[in-house]
Amino acid sequence: MNLLIIASFPILCLLFSYALHNARRKEQDIDREFWDREQRANFTRKKPLDNLNYIAIPEELLTMKPAIMTEELQSCLDELNDLSSSKIVNLTGYTNTDLKLEYGTANITILSEYDFHYTKLVTLLQKLAELLHDNLEDELTVQVLEFAVSTGTDVSKSYYLLAELYQQMNMPEKIQDLICQAQNIHSLMKDTIVENLQAACR
Repeated sequence: MNLLIIASFPILCLLFSYALHNARRKEQDIDREFWDREQRANFTRKKPLDNLNYIAIPEELLTMKPAIMTEELQSCLDELNDLSSSKIVNLTGYTNTDLKLEYGTANITILSEYDFHYTKLVTLLQKLAELLHDNLEDELTVQVLEFAVSTGTDVSKSYYLLAELYQQMNMPEKIQDLICQAQNIHSLMKDTIVENLQAACR
């Protein structure tokens, strides 16, 4: 038995060395591919931004009149109105390299601004929805959350609260539509959100 172990040891060392070499080579290939893409991206010419999916905040959200208008609600709606004049684009899941390759290096600053506006939008929508829900304005809450989800938000609370309200309002069939929308999220949160929504259907 001891001889067998001793004889096997060099083979195991060779196998380990081979696996380590392959792992290092794969890492080097990934690293090389990244820097190749980055170099190409840095020399990509500026392109038009006409085909971006610009998001417009619906007028009914901007002009909503809850039964009880608290200071927090008014402040949130004021911020939403201010944001409505900005260009908003959901670029979640896209790296700077992806954006530079697609639209050119010269556009990266303005694209970052558009994406920042989107992050602010979905944060405001979630806050507004929670405030409305706390004030028992569930129809308005659903309206806000359905818009948020339609933009491809990856704010998990927006999906969970909307699913909860669908259940409470005897519309559980709408959770399936919610799952379909969540499956199109360009974010690492996608699988978690989909799994939790599927659990809510059981």
